[in-house]
Amino acid sequence: MSRSYTLYQRFRYFFDNTMSKGTIALIAWLALVSFLLIWIAGLFLHLFGVVPVGSNEPFSIWEGTWQSLLRTLDPGTGADDEGFAFRWVSISVTMAGIFIISTLIGVISGGLESTIEELRKGKSLVIEKNHTIILGWSSKIFTLISEYSLANQSNGGGVIVILANRDKVDMEDDIRQHLSDLKGTKVICRSGSTHDIDDLEIVNPVQSKAIIILSAEEGNADAQTIKTILALSNIRKTQTTPYHIVAEIRSHRNLEVAKMVGGNEVEMVFPDDITARIMVQASRQTGLSLVYSNLMDFDDSEMYFTNAQSFVGRSYKEVLLAYEDCTVMGIKNAKEIVMLNPAADYTIQNGDQLVIIAEDDSTIKVSPTQGKPIGEIIALEAKNPEPERSLLLGWNHRATTIITEMDNYAAPNSYLKVVSSFEDTEQIMETLAPKLKNIQLEFLHADTTDRYVIDALNLPSYNYVLLLCYQNNLELQDADAETLITLLHLRRICDAEKAKTGKSINIVSEMLDLRNCTLAELTRADDFIVSDKLISLLTTQVAENKHLMQVFEDLFSADGSEIYLKPAKNYINTAVSTNFYAITESAARRNETAIGYRLMNQANDEAKSFGICVNPNKSKPIQFSDSDLIIVLSED
Repeated sequence: MSRSYTLYQRFRYFFDNTMSKGTIALIAWLALVSFLLIWIAGLFLHLFGVVPVGSNEPFSIWEGTWQSLLRTLDPGTGADDEGFAFRWVSISVTMAGIFIISTLIGVISGGLESTIEELRKGKSLVIEKNHTIILGWSSKIFTLISEYSLANQSNGGGVIVILANRDKVDMEDDIRQHLSDLKGTKVICRSGSTHDIDDLEIVNPVQSKAIIILSAEEGNADAQTIKTILALSNIRKTQTTPYHIVAEIRSHRNLEVAKMVGGNEVEMVFPDDITARIMVQASRQTGLSLVYSNLMDFDDSEMYFTNAQSFVGRSYKEVLLAYEDCTVMGIKNAKEIVMLNPAADYTIQNGDQLVIIAEDDSTIKVSPTQGKPIGEIIALEAKNPEPERSLLLGWNHRATTIITEMDNYAAPNSYLKVVSSFEDTEQIMETLAPKLKNIQLEFLHADTTDRYVIDALNLPSYNYVLLLCYQNNLELQDADAETLITLLHLRRICDAEKAKTGKSINIVSEMLDLRNCTLAELTRADDFIVSDKLISLLTTQVAENKHLMQVFEDLFSADGSEIYLKPAKNYINTAVSTNFYAITESAARRNETAIGYRLMNQANDEAKSFGICVNPNKSKPIQFSDSDLIIVLSED
């Protein structure tokens, strides 16, 4: 089949692939038999001069054929026939007609049932254009659909086409069960293999807006992803329009092959790597996971790229203060290299674009007059990092990446204790320990759900606590159950310590199923990293704008600028009212970019986003307290 889908080709595809060839053959044979029967009867009437009583002229062959046709289609036509010979021919033709018509009805009914069954199986061609394709099925799919629906709500909804090796009706039922409001977005499901060319052609990839390839949950996931990219490349041989593919890859070892196959058309997402980096960053800063969720979802503000031509020759600091309702967070230069939080004195060049946070692209407008900071700006010197103590409870395949990432942030002579219910963890740690520069490792084999084990760890002596699920050793629900038990023990100790000394202990725990978060007090959202949700949010953002992948890679890397939540009292005098212009000015003096704040008196209020505000209006007066935090992009 040609790669460009004309109306004729779509009709032929439907006709050839959904209508049974046996049905068509039977209809053709019945038509031929009917024609021969009618013609023979007409010929008989003509040759033997058989006519009704009262008619003196014999029928011509055409008139005889016509009379036979009338009696074949309508038995009542022969009710007034007279003459034995003519009645005999008439009744013979009528009986044959009844048999043929009844057979035809049965054949058509069977053919229609077969066609409906084929359509139910999800094998018909998708004729939509500019749609988003999701290849594969996993727990991430519901978040992907939900976020895509939000992203396209202002346009009246979009079209999502899902191709997976599942029953079409089962997929549709699952989506209806999990998502009640798609905000105008149309979801089409098709059954088939994600790396079979014929099945891929069904979803019309050459005319799609974006293609998301989900990592398989069984077998060699990366190999299957690479095969899918290869199949897509073969389909597009005669097309000049490039794909926009976002693919999940598990191992960096397979990155080179995947890039070789997909080239610049593919953006690679490493779920385990990204989850590990977010967990390390979030463990060091309470509330950071909420900031990432806020940045990556489509509920409020989103990230955009906008032309910076009007700012050529001006400094980055001037640009930061030029928008009242938007927040600049970086630059994408003419070479398409993204620089988050460049130096305050960086001069805007021709071809530069701004990386900007805005409620909608229509709200990206330069303020007619530059706003003025109010309040008192303070500049405190940063403290030198000190050795820290961290505790890691649990173990899975992401743990080695997490420990390596922790080593990038930790000060020299830092300490990490790992407690796992499984003995094989110790061998992995012995291999990893010589590669670490700043962290000393210690292992304890013990039951991480045992209250006495956790009490004996002296939790208040640690700066950071990370809790991993046993994803590789237990089923999903069992792994989350053990995580919840351990988390409840940790909370008990932390609450007692805070009540006694006022000290807060940073805890971040991994949860596989978002629904399990509700079982452990949802309002304490700082505790959780739901890996599938965060990866789904990121994937949807990159599917909508491929250049955002560079932004996220920079944010999650230990090098360059990252997101930090720092005390508001380090930037302004919290005793007096201020505005976000003052916060932006104070942060810029420290070579930082302020993008929001967190009010700690709302930290447990889900209706107020747990106190998180990204992209605030810069003119609106704010009264901070010493416990409140400023969200900034900074190198440390």
